Amino acid sequence: MHRRRAVFLDRDGTVIEDRHFLADPEGVALLPGAAEAIARLNRAGLPVLLVTNQSGIGRGYFGEDEFRAVQERLEALLRDAGAHLDGVYHCPHAPGADPPCDCRKPATGLFRRAAAEHGVEPGDGFYIGDRLRDVVPGTGLGGEGFLIVAADGTPTLDPVTSRVVQVPSLAAAVDRVLATVGVD
Repeated sequence: MHRRRAVFLDRDGTVIEDRHFLADPEGVALLPGAAEAIARLNRAGLPVLLVTNQSGIGRGYFGEDEFRAVQERLEALLRDAGAHLDGVYHCPHAPGADPPCDCRKPATGLFRRAAAEHGVEPGDGFYIGDRLRDVVPGTGLGGEGFLIVAADGTPTLDPVTSRVVQVPSLAAAVDRVLATVGVD
């Protein structure tokens, strides 16, 4: 039986510019090549699942309504470029929340929920983000991780994270994902 694979993406710093606690939809700016990379995944039939920490909610910087407005703007920009997300999952908790949650990355709760809701195996997934907390949970589940390196090219991995591949952009990660699944 063929198992369905999915791509789990971080949002800030991976798909859009990281504006630190973004609450204004006007501040949403896609990173170069991000929309086309997502559209390529869409055309290949791979579910694209966004998994993002949004501690600004738990810290009281903005609320769920502002998060949704930013997310709607992101999805509109993607639609305009012929791309879409198949699911969006966010953790609203601040670091150190008491009691601790299982959804704040690097925890795996949101990844597991997204996989279950979309009928995919988390161990067959591709995990792409700009921080280790975005990708290492996925490799712990058996998936493949792609870490987008710092703009200055500074290496960000050590030998412990050998299941994670460094890439310069979301587009480069998608190239590798599509090559792995046998799609050009």
